[in-house]
Amino acid sequence: MLLLLIFFIVLYTYSLYNYSKYHRVSEMATKTVKIRIKDSTSAKHLKRMARAVNYVWNYCNETSLYAIRYNSEWLSGFDLQKLTKGVGKDLGINSTTVQEICSEHALRRKKAKKRKLRWRGRKSLGWIPFKSTGITFKDGNAYYSGQELKLFQAERLPEKGDYGSGELCEDSRGRWYLCISVDYEVEVSEASGQVGIDLGLKSTATLSNGQKVSNGRYYRMMERKLGKAQQGRKKRQARGIHAKIRNKRMDDLHKASTKIVEENKVIVVGKLSAKKLAKTKMAKYINDAGTTMFKTMLKYKASARQRWYVEVDETNTTRTCSGCRAIPASAPKGLKGLSVREWVCCECGAIHERDINAALNILRIGRDALAPEVA
Repeated sequence: MLLLLIFFIVLYTYSLYNYSKYHRVSEMATKTVKIRIKDSTSAKHLKRMARAVNYVWNYCNETSLYAIRYNSEWLSGFDLQKLTKGVGKDLGINSTTVQEICSEHALRRKKAKKRKLRWRGRKSLGWIPFKSTGITFKDGNAYYSGQELKLFQAERLPEKGDYGSGELCEDSRGRWYLCISVDYEVEVSEASGQVGIDLGLKSTATLSNGQKVSNGRYYRMMERKLGKAQQGRKKRQARGIHAKIRNKRMDDLHKASTKIVEENKVIVVGKLSAKKLAKTKMAKYINDAGTTMFKTMLKYKASARQRWYVEVDETNTTRTCSGCRAIPASAPKGLKGLSVREWVCCECGAIHERDINAALNILRIGRDALAPEVA
């Protein structure tokens, strides 16, 4: 009798978990809020602090290399924190900043599997990390290490206790920003659609339902203007053009990725090796399309809205007929076949648009991979 009671309790708990998992109205997620700092008030002090950060980073780099070379010992972030204890007061930065630098250095070195990382010097963009206890907010302003930071769009500041670690960072135009992680509530809406996505160059993405995410080609549009600015050594103007290109591209990708995630429950994306293509003659095209950033947006937005996101191998998805699943002799092949945008399957007679056919095959592969979970 006791075992039967325990069984029903476990079954009831499991059913509640599944219901909350798929029928939740809202869900807590984390995002990064980026707010610009008024340059005239704080740029000078922030640059001084950034030089102190570079000093700590380079010390961690040199100390880690020395320990590996002479003691065969890999120092952890905790070891580096003990060696740098108390230097924050002498350098004029918060103690939590020193701790974050040590942790970040150890993490990046372990991920890169290198004995040392790049040194941070005068040409490095400003970077000042901190923990949640290292910064405070009052009357629409931020306070870090005794320095008041006046902000634009102060209404975007998080409420007390609702934020985590963050950083003060500088962009290529010398503008400083406050970036801080914030917990927020996401409205989770029901969606039943399933979509396969084929990433490309002519269009940033082609969906299995026939829709396409157009490639704005903003770099190509402004390439001549950018070239004139660079030839005339107008660095400020060139940096402004680069920022304009990036902002336009990011705006398009954000709008497209949000729409896809809101409308579909299952999102399957082909694994396009953008890193390898960036080393070929198509480097400008792949960077202008922003495929890697598009995948990143889809991934974290799908996670926040409780959607299924999966990446699958897209080998032969272009040549495989989405109707009969055969690889016919009439399918485009090799570099010469790249110019073929439509083709007819000689096995079943189906007419295919190249990218849509690939997206349909990607969706089918993703469905097969997720069949036990989605069912």
